[in-house]
Amino acid sequence: MAKLTVSDLDFINIKQNLKSFLQSQTQFQDYDFEGSGLSILLDILSYNTHYMAYLANMSTNELYLDSADIRNNIVSLAKMIGYTPSSPRAPRAAINVVVNNGSGTSITMAKGTTFSTSVNDTTYQYITNDDITTTPKDGVFTFSNVSIFEGTLVKFKYTVDETDVDQKFIIPNANADTSTLKVSVQNSAEDTTLAAYSLSTGYTGLDKDTKVYFIQEQRDGKFEVYFGDGVTGKKLENGNVVILEYVVTNKTDSNGANKFSLQGSVGGFTDVTITTNSSSQGGSEAEDNESVKFNAPLNFAAQDRAVTTTDYETLVKNIYPNALSVSAWGGEDDETPRYGIVKIAIKPGSGSTLTDQTKLDIVNGLKPFNVASVKPEIVDPEITSVLLTTNAKYDAKATTKSKDTLRADIISTITNYNTGTLQKFDSVFRHSKITGLIDDTDASILSNITTLKIRKSFSPSIAASAAYNVYFRNALYNPHSGHNMASGGILSSTGFKVTGSDAEQFLDDDGNGNVRRFFLVSGVKTYANNTQGTIDYATGQVTLNSLNIASISNIRGAASTIIEITVVPASNDVVPVRDQIVEIDVANSLISVEEDSFVGGSAEAGVGYTTSSSY
Repeated sequence: MAKLTVSDLDFINIKQNLKSFLQSQTQFQDYDFEGSGLSILLDILSYNTHYMAYLANMSTNELYLDSADIRNNIVSLAKMIGYTPSSPRAPRAAINVVVNNGSGTSITMAKGTTFSTSVNDTTYQYITNDDITTTPKDGVFTFSNVSIFEGTLVKFKYTVDETDVDQKFIIPNANADTSTLKVSVQNSAEDTTLAAYSLSTGYTGLDKDTKVYFIQEQRDGKFEVYFGDGVTGKKLENGNVVILEYVVTNKTDSNGANKFSLQGSVGGFTDVTITTNSSSQGGSEAEDNESVKFNAPLNFAAQDRAVTTTDYETLVKNIYPNALSVSAWGGEDDETPRYGIVKIAIKPGSGSTLTDQTKLDIVNGLKPFNVASVKPEIVDPEITSVLLTTNAKYDAKATTKSKDTLRADIISTITNYNTGTLQKFDSVFRHSKITGLIDDTDASILSNITTLKIRKSFSPSIAASAAYNVYFRNALYNPHSGHNMASGGILSSTGFKVTGSDAEQFLDDDGNGNVRRFFLVSGVKTYANNTQGTIDYATGQVTLNSLNIASISNIRGAASTIIEITVVPASNDVVPVRDQIVEIDVANSLISVEEDSFVGGSAEAGVGYTTSSSY
């Protein structure tokens, strides 16, 4: 008697196994299993078995966080290890408001005070989420650094009914920003005494009288507020009124808004002057499945404390969900060691840097988790730009595309690699990867020679003597002492002027570790200082001795506040370290395409054939 191979779960193998089993039975040996009605029955049995096997496989996958695909299961598994997905986040801006011709001993800007702005010809509403009171200083009423959130302020009330065992306190708006949520409990409809409740992120230190609430994502993607049981957290009483106040937002739509006007009044006064401290940022979508699956285990490993750098990276993503990438390291690992601090670099999902207010909010959010002696410090990412020079050869007989079209396609390929792979703290620029992608852009592309330089910038003080350090943190190309001395080594810079000279100055190196400052006379370099600084080819550190810069030259035709330093790396792979982010400067890379003359195959085809070098 044939045995069934139960490990074969696809339809064809299941049917063949069943057929072999039946053929081994004496009563079925004479049946035509292909042409008879029995074949249909085997199909039905095989399909049913296949469906059940598929269902069992999918059900098993949904039991584990890393293999689950259904949102509800992912959220439930994350909850088991104490993780709650982030809701949508409202863009936030910081403004100063001066009340003109104000009077009285104080003025209060009420919660829900409305401001408007316009982004891409669309008007958005921003509101305050707290009452703010100020007193006059020198007769002027000023509200400083006021946080305003994009969206609409919503209030929702529930009356506690102990007879309803399934009663839930749902935030009914899918676009509610739970970070703006304020929860209070009123004694009853008749007794309007209010008690504020705070969000609990854990169970440590809670007792039967602690006024806390908890939050979780429901099956429909909306969030639910729940309360203690009288042992861990204060229990609600019958007739209590639960009040939920929060901001419903348009998420990312108004990121970048920087001009605001008052709608209504501040304390009854309508004549105000508004200045923007920081433009709006931080608007984001709700956390997606892949993010939950990645962050939940890390959050569990952190155990509500910040000890390791991974703990800090995980907690920052919880506090600031709009973080695209986070890198943390001890201050002792910096080029200039600083002990007792942990430095955290954050690349936001919108914009290039965080506002001062957002940095302060993150630092404050980390306080409950910090080791007492360690101080977190938020820093902006340092961008290392890769400048490509690419020459691609193609077979004109293998495509109908023009050179310009192929060039545009290659630029698109490089752009996709830049945005999809790079622009994160841990993303390495890999030369072989980009050259392979360029070759694969079109079937007609035969080869490409791609070289690169890397560039960083610094913002100098004007009319003040200062020294500067630029850290590439990648080894630089210097095959021997004095390499390329006559032509300026491997370093170049954009222009600037120094105090006491009207000549535009530039920088290069002598191949021996010295940075030189020069100006041009009839196109010829004249060196003003042969030891303006040093360049460490092994570490990639460029140090400029005391410079008194009077002005900065335009860069690529536009006014600038920075000086760019460009060097040749020792490796074609560029590795980011700590707060570095590597990205390709696509706009200023040189991309060329030329027809390959050798593909004809004749001996004459190689005459005059030109090549370029990767070195």
